[in-house]
Amino acid sequence: MPASFDDNTPPVMAELWRGDWVESRHRGHAVVADASGQILEAWGDPWLSVYPRSAVKSLQAIPLVESGALDAFGLGSEDLALACASHSGEPCHVERLGHWLSRMGLEPSALMCGAHPPFDEDAAAALIRAGMPATAIHNNCSGKHLGLLTTILHHREPLAGYHHPDHPAQRRVAAILEAMTGVACAQAPMAVDGCGVPTWAMPLAALATAMARFAAPVIPASLGADPSLVSARLAALLRVREAWSRHPVLIGGRTSFDTGVMEGAPGAVLVKSGGEGIAVAVLMERELGIALKIEDGTPRGKNVALAALLRRFGVAVSDALAVPVLTNWSGRPVGVLRPAPGWLENKA
Repeated sequence: MPASFDDNTPPVMAELWRGDWVESRHRGHAVVADASGQILEAWGDPWLSVYPRSAVKSLQAIPLVESGALDAFGLGSEDLALACASHSGEPCHVERLGHWLSRMGLEPSALMCGAHPPFDEDAAAALIRAGMPATAIHNNCSGKHLGLLTTILHHREPLAGYHHPDHPAQRRVAAILEAMTGVACAQAPMAVDGCGVPTWAMPLAALATAMARFAAPVIPASLGADPSLVSARLAALLRVREAWSRHPVLIGGRTSFDTGVMEGAPGAVLVKSGGEGIAVAVLMERELGIALKIEDGTPRGKNVALAALLRRFGVAVSDALAVPVLTNWSGRPVGVLRPAPGWLENKA
């Protein structure tokens, strides 16, 4: 079983101030590691096991490139970015995903992620005005699922049940996760992610190490000495990294925290959030990875804590993202979210 929340109280990382009073506090765990797995800094428990959720979409996209499927179907870096994305359902996302789906000869019903309205409020309102229902294409995970289906078609495997852990598509994902994180998925707790695919628990330190390997690609010994396998993995890592960096709007959306951070520091950092207060980052120049978990699972706590960490390492993050103002329904400022004082200096 994973190490779960215990009596070792983690630091308060973010606070919500309303007037002159702290109204809410967000505690969490964070770790910074290099590609060898060495932990450089940590707060709370670096070995806390978590479900990484959508924070590992970049890893789940590696088979799409490594298998040759991306090139075989004439797809580009924009499509690869969407395979790594938790998109907001804006036209730039939905239209490209629709073209990709048509190229595969598939209908939205082939995607096992389910449907939900676009996260983007304007896009959701436009659907309502048009009298159209949301489909699986609007699901923030639809790019990941389409990447899985594309790889399956390339391998001439059955589409049915592709979201089950025993399907070849999920076995490929598990093998990638094992190689990049060092976690044996067969022995790790497994659950079902919000979009229906497996998510395997792993320590934050392992997740941070995997992210560092995008900045300083490390080819795991599990691939052996076969030069073709090593070359394919290295090429896939670099292409996923390039797509992740090159298309920040496709990764999230115009109001997304992840997109905003990457647009504000182009080429310096890669960011990806996951459900329940999970986030990862790749510090490109320093060749480091960051993994963070906010215990209460809130995006607002996660965003402020990650922004503080990124600023610590010299990444330019705007005040609008790092210390967001809280407004009421009339638009009047009534509070502010900001990093808790001193937590970055109190390391584990």
